[in-house]
Amino acid sequence: MSNNRWAVPGAVGRRVSAAATVALSLAALSACSLGGEPGSAGDGTNAPVVLITHDSFAVSDGILESFTEQTGYPVEVRAIGDAGSMVNQLVLSKDSPLGDVVFGIDNTFASRALDEGIVESYDAQGVDPQIRSFALDETARLTAVDYSDVCVNVDHEWFADSGLPEPQTLEDLADPAYRDLLVVEDPASSSPGLAFLLATVGAFGPDGYADYWASLRDNGVKVAASWTDAYYVDFSGPSSSGERPLVVSYASSPPYEVPAGSDTAPTGALLDTCFRQVEYAGVLAGAANTDGARALVDYLVSATFQADIPGQMYVYPALEAADLPPEWAAFAPLAEEPFTVAPEEIAANRRAWIERWTDVVIG
Repeated sequence: MSNNRWAVPGAVGRRVSAAATVALSLAALSACSLGGEPGSAGDGTNAPVVLITHDSFAVSDGILESFTEQTGYPVEVRAIGDAGSMVNQLVLSKDSPLGDVVFGIDNTFASRALDEGIVESYDAQGVDPQIRSFALDETARLTAVDYSDVCVNVDHEWFADSGLPEPQTLEDLADPAYRDLLVVEDPASSSPGLAFLLATVGAFGPDGYADYWASLRDNGVKVAASWTDAYYVDFSGPSSSGERPLVVSYASSPPYEVPAGSDTAPTGALLDTCFRQVEYAGVLAGAANTDGARALVDYLVSATFQADIPGQMYVYPALEAADLPPEWAAFAPLAEEPFTVAPEEIAANRRAWIERWTDVVIG
């Protein structure tokens, strides 16, 4: 969900790269596939499995090492930008894959990944039925790992000080009372930006969303290239430095703005503005280390990895039984009725919707 999602206080890397993330050069990636048969380092040990992901990938110390202890496969992690940028690079390099497995393709970009054939079918072992419920189709090319709701976040303190009532709905955001208060991400370059665009398609339909965006444009909406810019540069929340009290972020952002020992969140999510975003993992087609890639996909949906997700990547694990931080019940509820758009509709119209949005909002 990288410049997609976070970097709120304590959010070491769901919206910044984790200490565990290793930046690999293309030369190093090529070297991973040399020296023996696929899956072998040529010296009797397992070759590394190369994980391609977005900038926001983060895990606790020892999580990837535990996978290595269990399977014998070392993990090398390469983060290559926002989820959208990552998919674009994987499509461009599909004839010479950058790695073995990908994590972080979300349901806003998944149709492109599937249409371009960058991932191969693999039915992950031991998958909980809850995780299977997120499947996009019957091909088992992408396995759900986590999810969250992309929603407008509000700076409670700013609105309390101003005396202006907080908006509640998408329609409210176009009210002149909230002129120049909202910052969004560009859907052409940002995963949450695209998710929010899809929320408006779900709310107003393919024939009405452009008119809605015209009203936001006329009401002074600001467009940032990435989540990081929108949240840290333009948003007025406690961990930010901007002047706009409304920002497109995640329903699970507010807990990480709560000061230690406080029972009050200075920010919140407007749950009537949300689109549910799901992140997937898959084995890259043509991977040098297919066995290692399959083992890592299995691990990403295991109880061990799923339990680590909320505290590191600040999204909901796809495994329903995984424990959540206690403060999430108070400060990170999910939307009861998030806006939705069918995957096949996204696949057929994503490019046209983004182009239309660009014409209307950017000009």
